[in-house]
Amino acid sequence: MKKKLISLVLAGAMLLGMAGCAEKPGASEEGKKEDKGSKYELALITDVGTIDDKSFNQGSWEGLKKYADENDITCKYYKPSEKSDKACLTAIDLAVKGGAKVIVTPGFLFERPIFEAQTKYPDTKFVIIDAAPVEGENKAPEIKENVLSIFYAEEQAGYLAGYAAVEEGYRQLGFMGGIAVPAVIRFGYGFVQGADAAAKDLGLAQGDINIKYTYVGNFDASPENQAKAAAWYSEGTECIFACGGGVGNSVMKAAEGAGKKVIGVDVDQSVESETVITSAMKTLSDSVYNAVASVYDGTFEGGKSITLGAADDGVQLPMETSKFEKFTQEKYDEIYAALKDGSIQVANDTAADDASKLPVNVVTVESIK
Repeated sequence: MKKKLISLVLAGAMLLGMAGCAEKPGASEEGKKEDKGSKYELALITDVGTIDDKSFNQGSWEGLKKYADENDITCKYYKPSEKSDKACLTAIDLAVKGGAKVIVTPGFLFERPIFEAQTKYPDTKFVIIDAAPVEGENKAPEIKENVLSIFYAEEQAGYLAGYAAVEEGYRQLGFMGGIAVPAVIRFGYGFVQGADAAAKDLGLAQGDINIKYTYVGNFDASPENQAKAAAWYSEGTECIFACGGGVGNSVMKAAEGAGKKVIGVDVDQSVESETVITSAMKTLSDSVYNAVASVYDGTFEGGKSITLGAADDGVQLPMETSKFEKFTQEKYDEIYAALKDGSIQVANDTAADDASKLPVNVVTVESIK
């Protein structure tokens, strides 16, 4: 039996990159926790990124890890060996075999894997971020009682970022998304609408605000993405909203070379580069922490999908670290309150990815393929 167990662990290590709570050097207490045994009660399965991507995966991991640390519970993250349903399911299988009672899966890649896993592992609780379990394309979501699906009102976070950028004085803007999935589209749509609203409030004329708009088709830090951002900056773009995981790192490098600015996404990315003036944030860490806590306090809302927006403090700009000179805390609070009470409505249609068709009156949007 021992030989079989050793064989399984070795096979799993070959298939996946994984680490426990002691992923950072010097984390002695976490290291001791990992040594207590081979069972890990809390697990996170990453999507195509890593838990130190300074974006979506990291924000989710930090929430899970925080709850684990505060409650002396073991935790581990698993990275699928490739971008496929099979690899994601293999990672989920290993997490369950490793003792996971709660598994967090950030990203749209987990729609089908969780659809299968929720039936295969009825005693395991799943928290799926920015997605819901579906059997296949064009199928309606099917969420069982052991699954909580969490979405965010990205259009509101994007709206805040777009409004702030124009209020701050930027007139030539860019939106560089990763893959045109619903969450990324919503960020972009909100950004355009926020910029348009600020332009109206400032009394600007049609054409005073121009937005270059594209999806690069990946979430990677790459020379190609950096070159595209550099080209935009050289053509006059002053600030790019980089909405695509590793794409943001490419945009930041281009901005550093051009002396231009960037708006980050998902988490506070101000520490990544001096070029980041603010970030359109989703409170990933808090919502994952709260979801995990609900499993243990008996309030887990399985079988449903929730959308967290301003009314739930689910989206925000990190005003404490933002590099604003004109956009004030007072103005931010005013807009946030209006989003919260519904007096500002932001369109979130994701049926099409062409933002130039949005009903905006002041900004000019140039969609670039």
